[in-house]
Amino acid sequence: MSPNATVKDDNVVIIGAGASGLAVAEALRERGIPARIIEQANRVGDAWYHRHPQLRLNTHRHLSALPGLAIPKAAGAFPSRDSIIRYLTDYAKRLNVPIDYGVAVTRIDRGQTGWMITTDSGHYHARHVVVATGHARIPTIPSWEGRETFGKPIIHAAEFGDLAQYRKKKILVVGAGNSGTDILNHLATIETDQVWVSVRHGPVIFPVRLFGIPMQRLSPLFAVMPVRLADAMLALTETVAFGNLAKWGLRKHPQGGITRLLDTGTAPAIDNGFVAALKAGKVTVVPEITGFEATGVRLADNQTIEPDIVIAATGYRTGLQSMLGHLDVLDASGVPKTHGDAQLDAYPGLWFTGMQPRLTGFFQLAGSTARAIALAIDRNLDLWSASLPADLFEMPMDTPSPRG
Repeated sequence: MSPNATVKDDNVVIIGAGASGLAVAEALRERGIPARIIEQANRVGDAWYHRHPQLRLNTHRHLSALPGLAIPKAAGAFPSRDSIIRYLTDYAKRLNVPIDYGVAVTRIDRGQTGWMITTDSGHYHARHVVVATGHARIPTIPSWEGRETFGKPIIHAAEFGDLAQYRKKKILVVGAGNSGTDILNHLATIETDQVWVSVRHGPVIFPVRLFGIPMQRLSPLFAVMPVRLADAMLALTETVAFGNLAKWGLRKHPQGGITRLLDTGTAPAIDNGFVAALKAGKVTVVPEITGFEATGVRLADNQTIEPDIVIAATGYRTGLQSMLGHLDVLDASGVPKTHGDAQLDAYPGLWFTGMQPRLTGFFQLAGSTARAIALAIDRNLDLWSASLPADLFEMPMDTPSPRG
């Protein structure tokens, strides 16, 4: 870096103005700790604008509010995409925290007195950095054999778009996890020519409501159970709600729902019409894909089907390697090795949130994780020297003073 480079200096820099980042800013504000948010997009909650317009939260409104602001009752029990966009926009307005929009982080490095954040708009220095860019940042599609020869659309679930475009089409959904089942729930509401779902193992799936009770409201109870007991209770709930889904081709996954969530971050699927469509013959379960041809998709049982469109509900990557790959903080799949108020000894002051899904839902986890991180930062504000070496860089005159 040039010795004359101008650097913004802050106690805490939060990377990402989604729900997790905003929740951390609120938790820090409550403790009187100043922070700055860096956001690559030009608005808060940008990822929600790219979700399909039919989307609703799988989590109940009462379990989806961030600290300090309830989701309005008018949003309904399971708020829509647009309701969440409005909620996050209102949440950011009340924070009174500086948000630098349109700033893309390219690299994060440890310095002598904190962390140096390199962006396409300059450099930032912070004693603490909270990475809140989300675990579902980059959609991924497998490199299936012959994929490039297929003459029809292959899209990721993130590009699902308007439901009307799938009317009277032959559709192959790859994956019946949380995202795949959400898509199948929506497809069940329209007239389609044919819907297949390709699975390796059946998902752990439970209903939106059972005996009139919103099942997601019970998730805090499942979350505090021993893992084996929670696995068994989810399996029992699935059986009571749906019977033996193996009759329709959905075999049970070898792992229990909570075990799989903790091991791989794969959340249980929530049914809201998919299972009824499956039992009615509107959806057909097929085995995994082995390859593509010009007009067809080859399956593991040697049959070939000819969908008009393939929707890959095949997961996401964090996309953190470019900014953090030179540090030993990510596992082989690019997920941070620590989360919440935990940190690695070699990297003090580096925190992660929104990277590990839990049964209670993303928003509730964002709130609890934010409080834990804020408490940890409050206890470690003197982790670095309050002064910066004069020969490292020149500070602008309007640099905010450290707390205290």
